[in-house]
Amino acid sequence: MAQRVGRIKLGSQGLEVSAQGLGCMGMSAFYGPPKPGVTFLDTSDIYGPFTNETLLGKALKGGVREKVELATKFGISHTDGKMEIRGDPAHVRAACEGSLKRLDIDCIDLYYQHRIDTRVPIEVTIGELKKLVEEGKIKYIGLSEASASTIRRAHAVHPITAVQLEWSLWSRDAEEEIIPTCRELGIGIVAYSPLGNGFFSSGPKLVEDLSTNDLRMFLPRFQPENLEHNKTIFERVNEMATRKGCTSSQLALAWVHHQGKDVCPIPGTTKIENFKQNIGALSVKLTPEEMVELESFASEDAVKGERSINDFATWKNSETPPFSSWKAV
Repeated sequence: MAQRVGRIKLGSQGLEVSAQGLGCMGMSAFYGPPKPGVTFLDTSDIYGPFTNETLLGKALKGGVREKVELATKFGISHTDGKMEIRGDPAHVRAACEGSLKRLDIDCIDLYYQHRIDTRVPIEVTIGELKKLVEEGKIKYIGLSEASASTIRRAHAVHPITAVQLEWSLWSRDAEEEIIPTCRELGIGIVAYSPLGNGFFSSGPKLVEDLSTNDLRMFLPRFQPENLEHNKTIFERVNEMATRKGCTSSQLALAWVHHQGKDVCPIPGTTKIENFKQNIGALSVKLTPEEMVELESFASEDAVKGERSINDFATWKNSETPPFSSWKAV
C-alpha cells in the first residue's frame, strides 16, 4: 500500500501543499505523474539551465497540472557562460514569461526570487512580482536565501508566502533569526537539501560516486580535511537510525518534519527507490529526547566546513540598498 502523504498550509495566504515536496534540480528525467500524495514540485529556470522546466512542462500534460502545486524560481541569469544574480524589473518579467512558456502553463503557483540581487532594493523586485500576481501570472511570491531584514522589507510590499532555505541537521544557521522572522510574519518554510546534499543518505562514501562536475565535489564539508571529521556525524545518525528501525536518511528527514507544521522539506532524487524511502520518513516519530540527541550529533561546532563555497549567494549576503536610493534605468 502506498504511503499516504498529508498536506500542510504553507504560509498564511492560502497555499496548501503536500507535507513533503520533490526537489527536481538533479533530475535527468522525470518519472511521469506525481507519486501518491507528493504534489509539491520545485524547479527553477537555472536548472539546466531551462531544461528542467521544459521537462516538467512535458510531464504535466494530460490533466496532471491541476493535481500539483508548482514552484519555480528566477534571479540567477546564465548568459554566455557567465552567472549573474538579477532582480531588476525587466529581468523579473522576462524570466516569468520564459518560465510560463517552458512549463507550458498559464500561471505559476509559487514564484521565488532564487537569490537576492544586492544591487536592487528588494522593494523594487517585489513590486514587479506584485504586478505579476495582479496580472494572474503567478499566485504566490516566495524568497530563497534571504536575510531576516530582507524578508521583512519584502513582506511589507506584498505578502511573502514561503521562504526557501537550506535546513538540515548540519545546516542550522537560519534558526537564529530567519525562521523566527518567518513564523512571526506567517510565512511558510521550505527546506532544501534536508539530507545535507546527500550526506545523510550515504555518508562519506557519497564523494566516491560523484562525477567530476558535481557541485558537491567542491563544497567545503566534502573536502578530505573536513570529511574525515564529519563522518562521525553520519556514523552517530546511522547508529540511531538502526536502533529505530529506519534508514539514516529517513531519520535526518524526520528531524526536519518535526520542526513544525509550517515546514515542508523538498528532498531531491533521481531514483524511485530513494523517493519511496524519503516518503517513509513521514512515518518516523521522534520524541523530544530523541530530537535533542540528534541535534547533539551535529551541533554548530561539530560540523567542519561552510555549507557553501565562500558563502556564495546565501542569506548572509542578501542585503539590498534602501528603496530611496533606487533610480529606474
